[in-house]
Amino acid sequence: MNQTLLLQQKEFFNSNKTRPYEFRVAALKALKRILGDNEKLFLDALGADLKKSPLESYSSELGLIIKEIGFALQHLHVWMKSKRVTTPLFLKPGSSYVLPEPLGSVLILGPWNYPLQLVLAPLVGAIAAGNTVVLKPSEFAPHVAAVLAETFATCFGPEYIAVCNGNAGVAVDLVQQPFDHIFFTGSAAVGRKVMAAASTNLVPVTLELGGKSPCLIWHDVNLEVTCRRVLWGKFLNAGQTCVAPDYVLVHRRVVNDFIEQSKATLRQFYGAMPQKSGDYSRIVNPLHFDRLVQLLGHGEIVHGGEVDRPDLYIAPTLMHHVSLTSPLMTEEIFGPLLPIVPVEGAEEVLDFVRQRPKPLAFYLFTRDKDLERLILDQVSSGSVCINDTIGQIMGTSLPFGGVGHSGMGRYRGRASFECFSNYKSVLKRSVWPDFRLKYPPYSISVTTMKRFMKLFF
Repeated sequence: MNQTLLLQQKEFFNSNKTRPYEFRVAALKALKRILGDNEKLFLDALGADLKKSPLESYSSELGLIIKEIGFALQHLHVWMKSKRVTTPLFLKPGSSYVLPEPLGSVLILGPWNYPLQLVLAPLVGAIAAGNTVVLKPSEFAPHVAAVLAETFATCFGPEYIAVCNGNAGVAVDLVQQPFDHIFFTGSAAVGRKVMAAASTNLVPVTLELGGKSPCLIWHDVNLEVTCRRVLWGKFLNAGQTCVAPDYVLVHRRVVNDFIEQSKATLRQFYGAMPQKSGDYSRIVNPLHFDRLVQLLGHGEIVHGGEVDRPDLYIAPTLMHHVSLTSPLMTEEIFGPLLPIVPVEGAEEVLDFVRQRPKPLAFYLFTRDKDLERLILDQVSSGSVCINDTIGQIMGTSLPFGGVGHSGMGRYRGRASFECFSNYKSVLKRSVWPDFRLKYPPYSISVTTMKRFMKLFF
C-alpha cells in the first residue's frame, strides 16, 4: 500500500468528523446492520474457509460481535466523559481532569482462525474511540476477507474504514506505515516482526498472541462435567483457538479415568466418525495440516489420530506418554491434539508452569479453594478460568489480553475503547493568585520547601 490511503484517513480524521458522539453511534449502528443484513454471506464464508457449522459460526463470531456493539452503544456516552481528579492545594484555584481522545488512524491485522470476530471486535473499540481504521483480514480465510471488503465498501468510505486484502506482502507494507496504533492478533513469531516494523515509526502496538495455555485437572473434580467443558474448549474450531487448552495436567489419581471419560465424551460430541459430524471444523490449509500431522508422532495416541489430507481433517486426538521436550510440549499446537501429562502435587504444577513462557490463559478444575488461591497468587497468565474453558472471553466486562510472550495490551468492552484512546491529562488554573515564591531567585531554604510540600502537595 502506498501512503495515499493513510494520508486520506489522516486528513479525514483531522477534519474532526469522527469525534462527535453522534458520528460514532451512527457508525456502530451501521456495523451492526452490515452483520445483520449479510448474516448468511458471513456464515457461508466461515463455512467455506473453516467448515464451521452455522451455529458455531454465529455463537463464536457474529453473535459475539453484535453483543460487543450493543455494549459499546449502551455505555459510550459514559466512556467519552472526562474524569475529574484531585488537584493539589498549591495549584488551586484550579481543576484537573483526564480527557479521552482518539488516537488517530489505526491498523487492525486479523488472524485466520476467527477471521470475522477477531477483526471486528477490535474495530468496535476503534470506532467507539473515534478513530479511522484500516483492516487487513487474513489471506488464509479468503471468503471472509472478500465478504468484508464487499460489504464494508457499500457502507463506509475508505477515508474512514478501509479493508485491504492481499497476501503477507500487503501486511508487511502496512505495518511500515506511520499509523497512530497497530492492533495485531496472531502468532508470537509474526508479532515480533510487527513490533519491530512498528518501532521504526514509534507506532504503539497491541499484540494479542497465543501460547501454550495449561489446563490443570485435580483429583476432586466431577469428571463427566470436567471432560465436557475441557474437550469443548479444546476441540472448538478443531483446536484452532488462541485460548484453547493446549495441554492438560491431570492428577495421577484420576488420569486413567480422565482418559476413559474423555473418549466417551468425544463420542457423545462427534459420534463414532467425527469426520461425518456437521459440528466439527477442518484445518485451515495444507501447511498447518502437515505441521499437525508431524506432531502425531511425538506421543502415544490413545484416541483419534485419523487424518484425511484432501479434506483437511484431523480427528479429535488424545495423546499420552508425551515427552516434555517434544514439539507437542514446546510449541503451540493450535489444532485438535490434546497431550495429557500426569502430575502429583501443587508444587510440581507450579514448577512446571513457571519454567515456561507466561500463557494467554490458565484453566483450573478443582473444588479445592486453597489450590485455587495458590494458582491465582503464583501463576502469571493473561486470564484464569476456573471450572470452565473459553468462557472468560465471552463477556464484555473482563478485559482480554496476554502477558509476556502471550501478548501486550487489553481489549473487549470498555477496555477496547481504552485501547484505542489517549487519556490526556489536563490541568486548568486561574491566573490569580500567582505567588512570587516559586520563581527564581529563590528566597527559601530546602527545609522550608520540605514543609511547604508536605502541607500543600
